[in-house]
Amino acid sequence: MSEDILINVTPQETRVAVLVQGVVQELHVERAASRGLVGNIYLGKVVRVLPGMQSAFIDAGLDRAAFLHVADIWRHEPRRDSQARPFGAPDERAPSSPQANALTSPSAVALGGHEPIERLLHEGQSLLVQIVKEPLGTKGARLSTQMSIAGRLLVYLPQEPHAGHIGVSQRIGDEAGREALRQRVLRLLPAGESGGFIVRTLAEDASDEDLATDVAYLRKLWDDILKASRTARAPTLLYQDLGLAQRMLRDFAGESTTRIQIDSRESFDKLREFALAYTPEVADRVTHYLGEKPLFERHGIDAEIERALARRVDLKSGGYLILDQTEAMTTIDVNTGGFVGGRSFDDTIFKTNLEAAQSIARQLRLRNLGGIIVLDFIDMENREHQEAVLAELRRALAGDRMKMTVNGFTQLGLVEMTRKRTRESLAHVLCQPCPTCAGTGQIRTARTVGYEILREILREARQFNPRELRVLAAQSVIDLFLEEESQNLAMLGDFIGKPISLQVETQYLQEQYDIILT
Repeated sequence: MSEDILINVTPQETRVAVLVQGVVQELHVERAASRGLVGNIYLGKVVRVLPGMQSAFIDAGLDRAAFLHVADIWRHEPRRDSQARPFGAPDERAPSSPQANALTSPSAVALGGHEPIERLLHEGQSLLVQIVKEPLGTKGARLSTQMSIAGRLLVYLPQEPHAGHIGVSQRIGDEAGREALRQRVLRLLPAGESGGFIVRTLAEDASDEDLATDVAYLRKLWDDILKASRTARAPTLLYQDLGLAQRMLRDFAGESTTRIQIDSRESFDKLREFALAYTPEVADRVTHYLGEKPLFERHGIDAEIERALARRVDLKSGGYLILDQTEAMTTIDVNTGGFVGGRSFDDTIFKTNLEAAQSIARQLRLRNLGGIIVLDFIDMENREHQEAVLAELRRALAGDRMKMTVNGFTQLGLVEMTRKRTRESLAHVLCQPCPTCAGTGQIRTARTVGYEILREILREARQFNPRELRVLAAQSVIDLFLEEESQNLAMLGDFIGKPISLQVETQYLQEQYDIILT
């Protein structure tokens, strides 16, 4: 099926929509303010060595100096000729540029910590460093000289000296499955070249062609980093994890992709350059959108985002879904709504569930819902209908890029499934919990708040014996006291022997109130 990728770029955020046969199937949002630093590679400069702490401060061009501990220094393995030197240490045998001193060698095999840091580093020295921990509060970022670069399927360890060193994620199958995957990747590596790989979970279902593409991409990326480091002046950023547009091109664009449109000229030039270097097979499909209407508005993407944030999803037949996302799981409830078609009630339920299965698969991708998901289809007594709905659900989920498991109907008529969680859901990216209900979806009624105020007045009057009490509350609560609860308020005033006045605070939410004592 034909697939289009639409990319909307502003200085603040990048939004991507994936359309299959003209229908939005995936939405991705990345904001500049929330892009982290972990994984970035810099040519840094040592500004201070602290022998007492066995650490050093590195100027990487950030707001604060970053921190490098001796245990995070990747060192050369000692050789019998004693000519090996630590990664990043100066070579005293021949003059060289600071940048050359920063380059790693294939013989690097062990982490530092056995040699004092003052013998490994000196002030003014340049070296390649990678951020492994974000700066927090007043603390600078934590660094390592051990590099790792993540691709879609693999993580590349360019300094690993032993060719064919392949690690496999423990989340992948059993030991036999991991070994089989390890051998598949090993066969794709050029003979005799150093560098190791870690196989990511997503690679379990990947083809050899996809794995080979990832290997080539990561090796070229590391070569480009090394080339840039030879001419750069410290401190400078050499590599930043790909932005959303580049990741979409690397991870999602393929044979079925017919068009990749981007509405920013500057971003188009960068994306085109990236495509020519790393994904040349789709470079000619990257186009700059020049239409008068905004790209997302023209294709109805903004309206689709609004619908993707709603709790209710209407089906064409008149039925609807209710989606509730909690910390532990997501539940999806199917309802017939106004659908009364079909020859019988069973037929109506069956058709609604079939349509719901298709819609559920799309909503999971659209909203990027992951973790445990429980589907509550309308009860079906017919076993054949159950199997047909389950088959339709699996068929609709087949196009999803995420790893999933789908179980059959339980005794309670529920379908349990899981979907791999790789990033925050769309709602978590774009929304925050309601400040009024704190995410529960409910607030106390005006009457509940009113009765709480009456109890509080009684407590305050007994404890402080004021001359007068004034209630500040929302309009709905004050209206309740002036109308239906006026008699109860008057009786309380007589009981405590104090006057009680009311005042509307327009900025107060329904659950907010204050009692002022005078």
